[in-house]
Amino acid sequence: MEKKKVLFLCTHNSARSQIAEGLLRHLYGSIYKVWSAGTAPSEVDPCAIEVMREIGVDISRHRSKSIAEFAEEEFDYVVTVCNHAKEACPFFPKGKKYLHRSFEDPSAFNGPQEEKLVRFRKVRDEIREWLRVTFADSADV
Repeated sequence: MEKKKVLFLCTHNSARSQIAEGLLRHLYGSIYKVWSAGTAPSEVDPCAIEVMREIGVDISRHRSKSIAEFAEEEFDYVVTVCNHAKEACPFFPKGKKYLHRSFEDPSAFNGPQEEKLVRFRKVRDEIREWLRVTFADSADV
């Protein structure tokens, strides 16, 4: 069986979409090929790397990518994980199915590092639960 292709989109491809990419690959990598990209890519947030490392998922080698890198690719699922990405890229030309779920942007928080990590963990856990509910049926898990 050929793996289904999934692309997660967010604004900067620095936190939420990177977390989603790492989690889906970790949970259902035998079923899905997974990528992420941003409408205005920047760099992977170190807090995203840290909170993923805490649960045994290594995204330290991920890089922030532009949606332009994937313009010619076909995807079974194109998933926006923030409202801005949905508005900026409401239609991905070669996507078969479109999903959207906006999650809070933990990198927007300006405060103590430990509190920032608490926000990243909360978003990571929300994304993980949403992925389990949304993709488990297709994975027959």
